[in-house]
Amino acid sequence: MTVIDISASVMQFLLAFVVVAPLLGAVAALLPAPPGLKGKSPDQAVLRHGVTVTGAVLIATIVLAVGFDHDHPATMQATTDISWIPALDVRIHLGIDGISLPLLLLTALLTFLCALYSYFKLPAGPSPKAFVALVLVLESGTLATFAVLDLLLFFLAFEMVLIPMYFLIARWGGGQRQAAAWKFILYTLLGSVVMLLGILLIGLKSGTFDMVALATDNGRGLTTSVQVIAVLAIGLGLAVKTPMWPLHSWLPDAHTAAPTVGSVLLAGVLLKMGTYGFVRILLPIAPDGMRTFAPYLAAFAVVGIVYGSLACLALARTGAKGDLKRLIAYSSVGHMGFVLLGIATMTPTGVNGALFANIAHGLITGLLFFLVGAVKDRYGTADLDTLAGATGAALYGRAPRLGALLAFAAIASLGLPGLAGFWGEMLTLFGAYSPAEGLSRPAFRTFMAIGAFGTLLTAAYMLIVVRRVCMGEHTPHSRLSPDDRAPQAADGPEPPGAAGARPAATTPQLADIQTYEAAAWTPLAALTVLAGLWPAVLLGLTDPAVQKLLAGGKS
Repeated sequence: MTVIDISASVMQFLLAFVVVAPLLGAVAALLPAPPGLKGKSPDQAVLRHGVTVTGAVLIATIVLAVGFDHDHPATMQATTDISWIPALDVRIHLGIDGISLPLLLLTALLTFLCALYSYFKLPAGPSPKAFVALVLVLESGTLATFAVLDLLLFFLAFEMVLIPMYFLIARWGGGQRQAAAWKFILYTLLGSVVMLLGILLIGLKSGTFDMVALATDNGRGLTTSVQVIAVLAIGLGLAVKTPMWPLHSWLPDAHTAAPTVGSVLLAGVLLKMGTYGFVRILLPIAPDGMRTFAPYLAAFAVVGIVYGSLACLALARTGAKGDLKRLIAYSSVGHMGFVLLGIATMTPTGVNGALFANIAHGLITGLLFFLVGAVKDRYGTADLDTLAGATGAALYGRAPRLGALLAFAAIASLGLPGLAGFWGEMLTLFGAYSPAEGLSRPAFRTFMAIGAFGTLLTAAYMLIVVRRVCMGEHTPHSRLSPDDRAPQAADGPEPPGAAGARPAATTPQLADIQTYEAAAWTPLAALTVLAGLWPAVLLGLTDPAVQKLLAGGKS
């Protein structure tokens, strides 16, 4: 069933447009604006250009979803297959199925919302032209990662996002941005070098880099030892990007230093590239190798769940001087641990849960980073002790709508039933209860119990954050004097109304949610509720594709 019947050639064009348009838009952003499109200033023109290009890509992606045959989500659709490097049998092979389509939509939506937000709230830094161009290159690389069906093209797209994210952190970030950017690039590049060796091993031993052909073969053309080496090499590179404990240490620094939109894209989109690689490449192409490493992957995943939660609890306690952006970053380590646990079960239930948790994390954590960025702009700091002690009422008393939305996002993040965060974690734990044949049930049930304990820890630190940031703490010094005010955040100047919001004898007000902020945040909140109340929309796409993937290409 398709909502609108669109011809195969139009679908092919739309997918190619989605991948290539941001790259062309990035080039155009660096050129002088035509005289009629300059607006009030060149800066305004290039920011409008970014909104236009990302908006066009989002519309094209929605049309792709509308034209997608939802009766056959396991079939690759909108496919393009052109020979590129005949000597290596490398092809420009594009296509989407029920696994990649939701990730395309998530990427296009988040990038458009970031471009819209930046039009009104550009982070402080160098030329806006460079900023817009980097965001568009980042979007193109991410969309290509989810759309290509050739291993070498996948690697190129996987690497394409590193340089723009490095510069977004290094040039538009806050304190310690240079060190954080270097840590990000070094970790991910070292992981990618090892991943490339694994990809080359698969291609040379099987005679093809075609991901569809390799998935259909289901590892029959590769010996067990080759599969084990390939999973170890490719999995290491993917684990760094995910990030999996103990390869996660670049993430908190990168998130803390990144500008708001950089944090949104890093958490909402880039982390998904690693887990997508596990599902698209390793599960179908090297099943024996994955079965060998699945218990270890699950063990690292549940350690990450507990470790991330304990780190958040340590940051949230009074007197710890914890940074709220850093806390949300550590929460991502825990949430991505659930995704990895679902993948490690190698069952349709677990993998579907992992894919659902991927999308839910992108929506919820993207919203959280938007909100934390807004709080930092208003207060001039993301320090939890400062935020909690600013007034006795904190956000609920100073910016009630902003406080309410932050509480909503935090509750969604802890996995409240009825919101998107619940289904992925529940399905992942169900999958761990009954893992694939050949995996130890006692071990995975132990992992399930540890993961369930992690959900309690998640609820604990998220509720502490809501209590402290939204309700505040009554202390003798509960009102922040102008002398105690922290320096201005690096994301840019304060929004209108915040500069004069210095405490006086009564509780001062902050600028509440602005119109442009509501426009950028409302879609994420609405989709979080929709996915929580109607999970079949997403599971109906992913389940048939996962079933086929795990069955070796057989529907």
